[in-house]
Amino acid sequence: MKRRHHEEHINHERWAIPYGDLITLLLALFVVMYAVSAVNETKFRVMAQSINEAFNGTGKVIEPIRDATPAAQVPLPNQSRSPTAAPIAKIDVPIPPRNLPLPGHEGAAAERQDAANVNTATAANTTVGKTENASLSQISDEVKRAMKPLIDKSLVSVRQTPDWLEIEVRTDILFPVGVAKLQPAAEDVLRKLAGILAPFPNAMRIEGYTDNTPIATALFPSNWELSAARAATVARLITTTGVDPHRVGIIGWGEFRPTANNASEEGRNRNRRVLIVVMSDKAAPARFYSDADRVDLAAATPSTTPPPAATAATEVEAPTAGAARLAAPAGGAR
Repeated sequence: MKRRHHEEHINHERWAIPYGDLITLLLALFVVMYAVSAVNETKFRVMAQSINEAFNGTGKVIEPIRDATPAAQVPLPNQSRSPTAAPIAKIDVPIPPRNLPLPGHEGAAAERQDAANVNTATAANTTVGKTENASLSQISDEVKRAMKPLIDKSLVSVRQTPDWLEIEVRTDILFPVGVAKLQPAAEDVLRKLAGILAPFPNAMRIEGYTDNTPIATALFPSNWELSAARAATVARLITTTGVDPHRVGIIGWGEFRPTANNASEEGRNRNRRVLIVVMSDKAAPARFYSDADRVDLAAATPSTTPPPAATAATEVEAPTAGAARLAAPAGGAR
């Protein structure tokens, strides 16, 4: 007899098994995540350092951010304070008295202040002028005492103006005719002058002059070169004897600034000379200063006038009294 197969019943709950597996996996995942998040600070720093070193890092670990300390609570004005709270100490802050001008006197007070400022500035300028003149006068007195024998022989002369001091030395005791090499006696004279000038900070200019006798040698094609070479020789000697070379400049005037008539031998002899010009601070040409010093000089003595145009002489920058020194005739009253 043939068996009859019973129809299988449809299982409507077969989804429960994979659902249970999924829930189990999710639970395991949450447990692992909680375990990782519960790693203490020491283990976390060790793990971070190991990972950093594994990637060739420096091994430096950032310090964890610590919990902030809660700020002390300050009671509001309408809140009652704790009976155990310490009272706040009372501090007296002194306020200086302020003198205010009376109504209607503001203008008079301002005028008095302006007048006081003007008087102070005038007094300061007068003091500076007296100091500069005193410095030039002191140099003049010392040079006259040291050079008295040569002054009596008219070989050295000293002239002073409010802005500069001139020490003129005749070439009779400095150079032979047509050369720029000092004579032995000239070195002693210039060393004495350098010893007097070295302690003073004034700028100096060494000026060379010749007569109108033509010269055309390999070293000196004209009197320009001869006069400049003589000025440079004098400047080199005094700077090697103690005078600061930053204070010294040279000019060669050639034959074009005569102090006497070149028609006679005596006149030509007087025209062959070297001048050491000691400048006061306000008359010192700007070219004696470095670029940094020019900024300080311009800030100290502001001027609203444009700089003068370049002259035909060797020196192209000579403001104010320095320009007057360039324009003055050679020798005599300047």
